[in-house]
Amino acid sequence: MYAPERQQAILRLAREDGRVDVLSLADAFQVTAETIRRDLKALDRAGLVRRVHGGAIPAGRLDFEPDLAERESTAADEKDRIARAALAELPQEGSVILDAGSTVGRIAAGLPPECSLTVVTHALTTAARLADHPGIALHLVGGRVRHRTRAAVDAWALRSYGEVRADVVFVGANGFSLAHGLTTPDLAEAAVKRAVVAAARRVVLLADSAKHGQDHFARFGGLADVDLLITDTGLDPQDAAAIEAAGTEVVRA
Repeated sequence: MYAPERQQAILRLAREDGRVDVLSLADAFQVTAETIRRDLKALDRAGLVRRVHGGAIPAGRLDFEPDLAERESTAADEKDRIARAALAELPQEGSVILDAGSTVGRIAAGLPPECSLTVVTHALTTAARLADHPGIALHLVGGRVRHRTRAAVDAWALRSYGEVRADVVFVGANGFSLAHGLTTPDLAEAAVKRAVVAAARRVVLLADSAKHGQDHFARFGGLADVDLLITDTGLDPQDAAAIEAAGTEVVRA
């Protein structure tokens, strides 16, 4: 296969799947990762894709937001490991905010029966998982519910979080980097994420490594706002070291 043919095929996959990654493409086309990187660079120069850490997304898709079901199945093993590591960051007693998101939601699924905490969340799926938990004092924050994320947003949610001071918040992001901070596609979601970060004494970011270097429309903070980043081993050790040098602890689960 000639390079232009391969690049057309890569572009088609990017548009169909929403993103492509270097290693999978190298395996699929039986070429080296460096060859794929050159292909992505050529497509990026042509304005057809936007390169991100480990791969690329179609041009114009920086505001692309998969629905909750799709996010639940994406990088599932990595998210499970991140959630298990996050359980060790729970206080023995006290209050916790659980942000909306597929990785954060896994914490709710993993809370042991003997756990005794006050939990605040605006995520309907997380609240449903905790509604029958015997040791949890659950507070559900209301507002307009976004169908794509099953999470409450807008004025009611912001007002509620303005009255809370929790011990720790577990927050998710669609993208994170030292250069551009914490981002998500939707402005209303970003406003609530900004509010939950401000409502806790300790901020723990849960994000799989594929989100590193991704840059979305709405920024809700910087890595300087995060005390601890829990990600997976796919995050390059040099990138992890750079984040730690800037002041955020990193756990690669």
